[in-house]
Amino acid sequence: MIPILDLRQEYLELKAEIDQAIGRVLASGGFVGGLEVEALEAELAAYLRVPHIVTCGSGTDALVLALRAMGIGPGDEVLTTPFTFIATLEAILLVGATPVLVDIDPHTFNLQPALLAQALTPYTRAVLPVHLYGQVAPMGEILAFAQQHGLWVLEDAAQAIGARYCPTGCQHPLEACRCTHPLAGTLGHAGAFSLYPTKNLGAYGDGGFVATRDPRLAEEARLLAVHGSKERYHHVRPAGYTSRLDALQAAILRAKLPYLESWNTRRRQIAQAYNQGLKNHVQIPQEMPYALHIYHQYTVRHPERDRLAAHLKAQGIGSSVHYPVPAHLQPAYRHLAPQGSLPAAEAAAREVLSLPMHPFLREDQVEKVIAAVQRFA
Repeated sequence: MIPILDLRQEYLELKAEIDQAIGRVLASGGFVGGLEVEALEAELAAYLRVPHIVTCGSGTDALVLALRAMGIGPGDEVLTTPFTFIATLEAILLVGATPVLVDIDPHTFNLQPALLAQALTPYTRAVLPVHLYGQVAPMGEILAFAQQHGLWVLEDAAQAIGARYCPTGCQHPLEACRCTHPLAGTLGHAGAFSLYPTKNLGAYGDGGFVATRDPRLAEEARLLAVHGSKERYHHVRPAGYTSRLDALQAAILRAKLPYLESWNTRRRQIAQAYNQGLKNHVQIPQEMPYALHIYHQYTVRHPERDRLAAHLKAQGIGSSVHYPVPAHLQPAYRHLAPQGSLPAAEAAAREVLSLPMHPFLREDQVEKVIAAVQRFA
């Protein structure tokens, strides 16, 4: 079986380093916060080229903390996409605000900036784009719209750590360019990242972090993550959270972080092989000229998606649907928009299929996936 993801192989590749990191924490006796977490935050800040990283318990918590730090709450509206993992909308509701859904580009699956103005109301306070599958959303247009209307921008970069964006129309290939392109999650006022095990940089449990250049947002998010407290037993914000990254996860992530760039490069190499072999058989992902896609998922489209998935399973090849039901058609969110009102998202949900994608796929496995899709009729 060729799995869509192989975390066991990742561990075996880094076993000595990961075991050493775990042993270091166990020997220290410090399991919550401390030096490992502080070191990880510094290393993530250096990697993303931002001054402030606030680690927390999950990617969902990162969204909630950032929204709360921005002052988003009851009576406010946040413009976002219906085609995403439900945590994007869940976080907006958890702070008491209302998600307002904007349809996606059918080629990139990311939010369409041209539709934002139609969703704007006097209650709109923020835009929350998602860098879906590892490709940066069209942030130039989104940021311009937000600036024009005085809105916060929070990036959901849960699937996009290491993805790059070129805001100036650089003429060089992004992969080879010597320009310092900003990374996903660093373009808006804040970015929320997930460290869930399946992500390109994944822990061995839940985890997440907020990245920002704004010291006030960072301080507020950090306060809220530990019961609204700067000092133990002294609380300056009501209704804070217990949302901390533990030291074991931080140490494991520190062992993995130096490999992230090479892993993302390998994902792109696999994607290029898929593109070449599959372009006449399915609708392959469309890379935008301003974005360096890091392929958290390699997601194709086919009008007979379910039959294709069954065919692949019979060939011993894993696949997955990200995502089978757009937010506004979920039972818990049907009040947000009627069926048929977001046609691009609804069509994508019927047709998308993610193929095996991880840095440890062998060439023969890639070739087997390509051959199996080519045989589908």
